[in-house]
Parts: sequence; structure tokens; C-alpha cells
Amino acid sequence: MTKTELKPACVFEHFAKVNAIPRPSKHEERMIEYLVEFGKSHGLETKVDETGNVLIKKPATPGYENRKTVILQSHMDMVCEKLTDKEFNFNTDAIQTYIDGEWLTADGTTLGADDGIGVAIELAILEADDIEHGPIECVFTRDEETGLTGAIGMKAGFMTGDMLINLDSEDEGQIFVSCAGGRTTTATFSFSKEKAPEGHFFMKASVKGLIGGHSGDDINKKRANSVKIISRFLYLALTKFGARIADVNAGKLHNAIPRDGYAVFSVPADKKEEVRVLWNVFTSDVEEEFHVTEQNMQFNLESTDEADVLPEAEAGRIIRSLQAIDNGVFAMCQDEALAWMVETSSNVASVETTDKEVKIVASQRSNVMSALDNQANTVKALFELAGASVEQGDGYPAWKMNANSLLTKIAKETYVSLFGKEPKVLGIHAGLECGLFSEKYPNLDMVSFGPTLRGVHSPDERLLIPTVEMVWNHLLAILKNIPE
Repeated sequence: MTKTELKPACVFEHFAKVNAIPRPSKHEERMIEYLVEFGKSHGLETKVDETGNVLIKKPATPGYENRKTVILQSHMDMVCEKLTDKEFNFNTDAIQTYIDGEWLTADGTTLGADDGIGVAIELAILEADDIEHGPIECVFTRDEETGLTGAIGMKAGFMTGDMLINLDSEDEGQIFVSCAGGRTTTATFSFSKEKAPEGHFFMKASVKGLIGGHSGDDINKKRANSVKIISRFLYLALTKFGARIADVNAGKLHNAIPRDGYAVFSVPADKKEEVRVLWNVFTSDVEEEFHVTEQNMQFNLESTDEADVLPEAEAGRIIRSLQAIDNGVFAMCQDEALAWMVETSSNVASVETTDKEVKIVASQRSNVMSALDNQANTVKALFELAGASVEQGDGYPAWKMNANSLLTKIAKETYVSLFGKEPKVLGIHAGLECGLFSEKYPNLDMVSFGPTLRGVHSPDERLLIPTVEMVWNHLLAILKNIPE
């Protein structure tokens, strides 16, 4: 497949332009400027709210003026992850894409299709002069990936449409009608480092090459978590050999399964060979544990320079809490129709050590709000027992399915008409901005769909090219069939 076969060309042309603009979460200023200039240059009513969300209105085509107004919505920011040996600055550099068979991917970084492809579809709709539709509002929210602050900060009345299509889903042929709520828990352990005991030998243990992925959508795929792997080994070294901890760092993003990490620690010099044996046995066991899902994990144990260490008691509480914290799927949905879907989960996203503190971030998700509260409180209580200072954000709400959704009915019927098969109508174990919109716009009829993505929130992110045209055609059919 070549660039000339990227269809629809209008969407991929806009996607290339979007990927030339740096847009890390919380730093979307250049993207906002680009969108505003785009709207104005096309003579379309454009506005920006106090939070930085952008809305561009497009009038109905002749004969469709009395149709219900449809909101098309995507988020403008992207997750910024790269391979450890990749030289790349997400604040200045353009994403470099290439075609691999039927997939579009990036050179050592996240692709930005989450949700740059949604942005590109909206821009193509706004620019098109050969499609039929009623009034359209294209909305581009900011900072979806690291706090949903764009959707949180949006005030009621900014959008005025009757129906909303969120273009931030990752499996073509699936129409999402509900999502999980989520919350982030941050635990901070404070201390003053000290000299290591005399006669201690310093070592550095590391893991890399894990698949990682989305901490909601991929949490049930038995992928290894680098924070848990490192902490599991440190717990053994601590309890068997009295290891002293100098540094633990793994993971970066609150919404990603961590892919790599390392720890610096010391043990009595006469125990170092026993530690090497322990490491070899431990890593062999972990490789067997994840032999299906993690075939490229890499382990390394090496000697390293002496460093100051955490106080013994504090390090013990930190490592024991990391060993004990729940990670992965906690419960599956009880409803028979959704029994395949994760209901409640928790992901240990990162651990970071400085000279004065260790900070641990974990994210909890559930489509049952009481279960979310319980899981978040369970994680909080664990860290409180370990002596940490714990903070939790307000999080974001779940989006409850509307059994009488007219938009869902139209989306299903047009899909069958186009492709001769039924789409799957599902919920998703991830946060969508629809949850926040449902609080501020309780009467808004919503669905979410998009082209097929894999490896999101990781350098393996890739977009299945043929599904973009399928989503485009489906979206045009929906817009054409919106009622008065």
C-alpha cells in the first residue's frame, strides 16, 4: 500500500497536517491556534471557551436545514510515548509516519491517531463541499489524556446540538454507548536519604520491551506491568537479603500500562552472587508467566555506582505497598449481555524517586460508580497504612447506556445498509468524554465509534488504514439520515 492508496485522501491529508503540529496533553496551544485559523479561513463560525476547547459550526447543506444539529467531537491532544533509545522531542518535532502493509504507524513514537484521526475526520467534514448533512458543530477538546480537563472545564451551553458522535473509539464495527468512570490515586512517601551500610554492593535491575498499552482497554489482556515486576523483585531482595533501596523508577503516564523501569539497590557484598541467582530464577519465572503476551521483554542486572539510600523502615513500607497493591482486573460485569466486559480494575501506572520522595500513581476504573469508589478507597487505604500522603482527583463519571437512543438506532441501520452486517453495540472499559458530557447535557443522545487502532498509548500504536474509509462512509450515511 502506498500513500496514493490512503483513502479517503481528504482525511489522511488532514491527519498529516495534524501530526506536523506538536500537541502533548496540556500543551495544545499550537493546535488550538491551527483550528481557529482553519475555521476562520473557511468562513465558519468559530469560538474557543475559557478552557481552550474549540467549536466550529458548519451550516446545513440545502434541503437539510431543518435536521437536528449533530455534534462531532474528538480530542486534540495525544499521548507522548517513545522507545527508550529514540531521540525525539514531542514539544517541537513532527510525528514521522510510515506504511506497514495495511497499517499506518510511527517511527519509534506514538502515532497520534488517538485522537488525531478523529480530528482529521472532523476537519475533512468541515472542508467538504460534496456531502449532505444538517447543521454540524465540530468540537475539539483539549487535555483528554491527562485529566479530561477540557471536557471538565466546558460549561453547559458551549455545545448546542441534539446528538453527539464521539470519534475516539478504537475498533471499527463497534458502536460504543457507555463507558467506565475513573479516578487517579497518587501516594507520596517523604524522607531524607542516608548513606548505605558499610560493605554493601550496589546493583541496578531493569526491565524493558514490554507491550504496555491503554490502562483501561488493555487491562484484561494479561500484559506485564513494569512497576509490579520491579517491586516484586525488590520485595524478594528486601526480605531475603536486607536490600537497601536507592532508586525506583518505572512508568510515565497515569493512563498507560508501564513498559519499562529500573531499581538501584544495595546488598551485603557477600550476598551479591546469591542476588544474581535470585534474579535469574525470578526473571525466568516472569518470562514463563507472560510467555504468550510478552515475548520481547528484556531483563538486565548489573553492578552500579554507590548512592545514598532510603531509610530502611521507609523503604520497607514502600516496597511492601507496591507488592500488595491490587493491579489488573478486579471484577467483570454482572449483566449477562456485558459479561465479557471488565467492570472494575486498577493499574499501577508509575513510580518515581527523587532525593526526598517516592511518588506512586495508580488509576482505578469502573462502569459502576459505587464500585469505583470502593476500588479507589481500597488503594488509598493501602497507601495510608504504609504511611504515605495520599491524594485523589475527582475523576470522571461513567456514561450510562440510553436504551432508547435514536442515534444508536440510526448508526446501526446505516451500518447494516452499508456493510451488510450488524455492528456490535458495546460499552468500553475506558474513559470517554461522553461521561462528562452526560452530566452537563443530560438530554444529549450520544454514540462513539472510530477506525481500528492497536497499541495505543505506546510506540506500537498503529492505525488500520482500510477502516478509516469505512468509518468515513458510515459517518456520512449517519449525517444524511439524521431526522428533522
